[in-house]
Amino acid sequence: MRHSIRFPLFSLLILIGWIGCKVNPYKATNSLYKDSARKYSRILSQAPLPVGADSVPTPDWWVGTTNFNLRKPNFVIIHHTAQNSCPQTLQTFTQARTQVSAHYVICRDGKIYHMLNDYLRAWQAGVSKWGNATDINSSSIGIELDNNGFEPFTAEQITSLMNVLGMLKQKYSIPTSNFIGHSDVAPGRKVDPNRNFPWETLSEKGYGLWFDTTCIEAPENFDTLQALRIIGYDIKNPRAAIQSFKLHFVQRDSSNFLTGPDKKILYDLSQLYQ
Repeated sequence: MRHSIRFPLFSLLILIGWIGCKVNPYKATNSLYKDSARKYSRILSQAPLPVGADSVPTPDWWVGTTNFNLRKPNFVIIHHTAQNSCPQTLQTFTQARTQVSAHYVICRDGKIYHMLNDYLRAWQAGVSKWGNATDINSSSIGIELDNNGFEPFTAEQITSLMNVLGMLKQKYSIPTSNFIGHSDVAPGRKVDPNRNFPWETLSEKGYGLWFDTTCIEAPENFDTLQALRIIGYDIKNPRAAIQSFKLHFVQRDSSNFLTGPDKKILYDLSQLYQ
């Protein structure tokens, strides 16, 4: 009789344990990540091939320098996902057909998904430009905030974001001015993060620049386009550049023309680059 009671109880405990186990739904795509990492590791370990050309002597052997390290990121690009949930974004970033990714995804509850090693190139900025840099993906870390593009960002998200930014700034010595938004590097094409994003709060911690127009007057001959270019904006489309500038620094008004107060902000910021 004892054995007939113990056996079902033991089986029930196993069943409860099995139900309680969490199965990673991204096991298959994580395997693809590891396969790609191994492939690039093999490429990095290969000795450079000798380069031969007419009238150019070929060396007798390969000589590898002992002085090198990994290239480090120099920009942080902040996005909103323009999707409705973290699971939706994670699914988007784990499907090869989407051709889009980011290093970090931060959910509304503050949970952080580190999806790609910081030294690898994510497909997050697309066709973009900031200053003289035209391949932003190759020199930046992309951070996506779970947000549909119109709603406020949660306190939990911003707290987690601050933690990530602090780590990145310290680890890679990223300049304060190089914490920027997707709309900054892609004027006219992107509008993220939206006007609810707390850029001023970030700047107080050293992540991005902000302005102080106290006692500031823009000169009568102030060249606004030149000032936008000095800050980093691509002025090929002046109206788009103005709109992106205002989305970041004015926020309440993202029109494509500059008012008097807007010019004061732009003048003050441009002086930081002199």
